[in-house]
Amino acid sequence: MSTSETARPATLDAVSLRELIDAGHAPRLLDVRTPAEFETSHIPGSYNVPLDLLKEHREELRNHLDEDVVLVCRSGARATQAEQALAGVGLPNLKVLDGGIMAWQAANAPIKRGAPRWDLERQVRLVAGSIVLASVLGSVFVPQLKWVAGFIGAGLTFAAVTNTCAMGMMLGKLPYNRGASCDLDTIVGQLRETGGRA
Repeated sequence: MSTSETARPATLDAVSLRELIDAGHAPRLLDVRTPAEFETSHIPGSYNVPLDLLKEHREELRNHLDEDVVLVCRSGARATQAEQALAGVGLPNLKVLDGGIMAWQAANAPIKRGAPRWDLERQVRLVAGSIVLASVLGSVFVPQLKWVAGFIGAGLTFAAVTNTCAMGMMLGKLPYNRGASCDLDTIVGQLRETGGRA
């Protein structure tokens, strides 16, 4: 493992970030949640760069990120993964918003709201719980279905240990969680614009 994979990323708390923004020294804010989560609520001035797209195109994105960058997600977990991906291509001046958008909202900081959608973590809980429930109930008639519940349990355990979630990444690709502006060209265009903040 490299140092960037084992080291805890630098963080910035919501109060300090708000002070920077209010003082006119706003860093580039990259929100790595799904477009649906971003549409529901986001920090004014932030850019939506979903985690899977960021990981896939980190080298291209690096060329458009030369200032201080703060990575944002719901709680900090996906932003930490994004920090590791960007640090791996040599991008300096990276920080993760400590506690994510939840901490930002708890600090009563400004938020831009849109159409409400379920966040990705809630979708994972719904899908995983539904599969486990259906498997356990179905195992009354087909005993082998209990192994489906066991497989989901093993997947959730692996997700917790590795701080990744395959189910979340798959759900993030569904049309419900995607937006029309969720492609590299659109994101790079927004990053190039000086006044293109959302």
